[in-house]
Amino acid sequence: MRKIYLLLLVCVSFAQAQETLSGKVLDEQNLPLPGAGINWLNTTISSSTLEDGTFTIPYSPEHKKLLISYLGFPTDTLDIVSPQYITHKMKPAKGSDLNEVVVDKTRKSLERSHVKATNVVTMGSKELLKAACCNIAEAFETNPSIDVSFSDALTGTRQIKMLGLTSPYLLIAEENIPAVRGASQVYGLSFIPGTWVESIQITKGAGPVVNGYESISGQINYELLKPVNDIPFFLNAYGSTDSRFELNTHFNKKFSDKWSSSLFVHGNARVSKNDMNDDGFLDNPLGKQINIMNRWQYNDMEKGWVGFINARYMRDEKQTGELGFDPDTDKFTTNHWGSEINTDKVDFSGKLGYVFPDMPFQSIGLQSAFNWHKQESYFGFRTYDIDQKSFYSNLIFNSIITNTRNKFATGLNFTYDKYGEFVNAIDYSRIDNSVGAFFEYTYDNANDFTVVFGGRFDVHNRLGAFVTPRMHLRYNPWEKGTFRASAGRGKRAANIFAENQSLFGSSRTFTIANNGGKLYGLNPEIAWNYGLSFIQGFTLFGKNTEFVIDFYRTDFQNQAVVDLFASPQQVLFYNLDGKSYANSLQLELNYEITHHFNVRTAYKYYDIETQYTTGMQERPLQAKHRFFTNLAYETHIVDGGKQWKFDFTYNWMGKQRLPYTGSNPVDEQMDNYSPSFSLMNAQVTRTFSSVFEAYVGAENLGNYQQKKAILGADDPFGSYFDTSIIYAPIFGQMYYAGIRFKIK
Repeated sequence: MRKIYLLLLVCVSFAQAQETLSGKVLDEQNLPLPGAGINWLNTTISSSTLEDGTFTIPYSPEHKKLLISYLGFPTDTLDIVSPQYITHKMKPAKGSDLNEVVVDKTRKSLERSHVKATNVVTMGSKELLKAACCNIAEAFETNPSIDVSFSDALTGTRQIKMLGLTSPYLLIAEENIPAVRGASQVYGLSFIPGTWVESIQITKGAGPVVNGYESISGQINYELLKPVNDIPFFLNAYGSTDSRFELNTHFNKKFSDKWSSSLFVHGNARVSKNDMNDDGFLDNPLGKQINIMNRWQYNDMEKGWVGFINARYMRDEKQTGELGFDPDTDKFTTNHWGSEINTDKVDFSGKLGYVFPDMPFQSIGLQSAFNWHKQESYFGFRTYDIDQKSFYSNLIFNSIITNTRNKFATGLNFTYDKYGEFVNAIDYSRIDNSVGAFFEYTYDNANDFTVVFGGRFDVHNRLGAFVTPRMHLRYNPWEKGTFRASAGRGKRAANIFAENQSLFGSSRTFTIANNGGKLYGLNPEIAWNYGLSFIQGFTLFGKNTEFVIDFYRTDFQNQAVVDLFASPQQVLFYNLDGKSYANSLQLELNYEITHHFNVRTAYKYYDIETQYTTGMQERPLQAKHRFFTNLAYETHIVDGGKQWKFDFTYNWMGKQRLPYTGSNPVDEQMDNYSPSFSLMNAQVTRTFSSVFEAYVGAENLGNYQQKKAILGADDPFGSYFDTSIIYAPIFGQMYYAGIRFKIK
């Protein structure tokens, strides 16, 4: 490790020999222009602006003329006398007699950065439209970095995994404010409508320390639509053959050149019962949801201020269980087995940032959020209620050391969580709070090398005082080749009931091996994550091609083990006593077959084992081998916006280790491993104009269904009942259709 550190210092010292010029490119409304071309006159030295309009380019005294170009704007030439930070506004051409310009330029809906130190994949809003998603839990079907599965046979809830680990090991944030955590861990992503989202950034491995200490396998950050850029009105209506109907409307208004506001309204309902596998239980819950958010944005870039204020309310109701279950007459009786899960959420958040006018590289920002999440639920005779009130605040200061090659971020953050949690009337309520400070240093030579060293120190009333180190490195050894390495530590409090609610739909007894820890008698989870990644872009048969290889390893120092191997009538929770690790290898090949016709393929291998009381075992319900393919084709835009879009996704899942059921009667047993199977989804979109389009699609085209989804379905109040062993879909084919309408 010491040799690696010394090597990094040598690399940094060597790279510091080169000066750089940094700046920002804006339009007349002070909005950033991403993708603007930056190059020195009469040289091959070039760069481009990032999403926030910033850029960095190598500098030397012989460079005098800087060219800035952007589609739809005349190229500007700037005189440069020293490597000082510049801010440049581009103006459209005047006096042009062209009435219309048609540009055939398509930005990728899924992009990898070649300039960031972290391994980030960005999903644009265009990618979110490829699936039947009306919430972001369903948005990852076309993304090879995320694995999507169903968590149980009752609720229809999608569970996501990254690097082979479930979502509790991810830090899921809304505009870099931790959002899906604690009580909302299982259902939280389904409470975020996909049409509200502008983009999603997926970071593999240890993330930046600025956002906290909880991330272990990665981070997911979703950016909401910005009022200053949004259109006045948007409508999306959706219906499917599983009797699910959804409506999304967005209203946006600019009140002044500084204030803009958006009102988002979402509603959904599933109104009829379905039992495609004839086991007497609903395949998907009946339910309804109303979700409303008002969002304000303040922009005064001339004086350096920008701010956001969000207020949201959501009510979600689910009913599931046997077909004949009626909560008015059957609740807490043996007439029929049933379940209801009712959730209320109230969120307030604000962000305020200031960029120093005389020092555009320096800024200070404050993020604050209050969340209230209340869930009341029962599963047969078992009750589970959780109420979480949370406050989060993060103060961040960004600046440079000597020059813009050497940047740093530092700050303080505070987190407060008050849990009221009851399992079968047993009180597990608690209060968690923490105070932390962080510092992150970035060296970027604006060409082929970036290194980030970060660390934070936190004091938590249950996790104690601890240090979180993180490191990220990027190196471009040759054209279109990017090598990355990362390492970092994560620590978290496992909310064992909130994160494993699928087990409530079973007859299993819950047993905690209390060893005096401060979290349900258990110790906090601690893990190290190490990763290597390489991306190579090249031309194959004259077409753009990209090859990606990622390898990540997660080593747990301690883990709250969820043991489903000891007995099918019991689930054990205890501290790790031995090894637990997750190895993840992903090979990906992306190829442009023809213009507007792209194929995305990936193979993933997982080696994940944990020490249980019965010995080292594969992690249950995790395929060791997976294969993914996505085909996307678009026709050329003609006649004012008419276009066809076609999308097809294929997933193959290898066999999965299943929880132990060998002591059950033969009819209520499952094999040790599931069979392998394939899933196919498809969608066709017809754009009739720039403001109206319609789409139709299908999920699970091959109609694959898990043969035995519920153990003990004939006797749900008996000792063999279990709805949690789900490795494949239970609904079968599902068809859907929808429309989108805009007022620009």
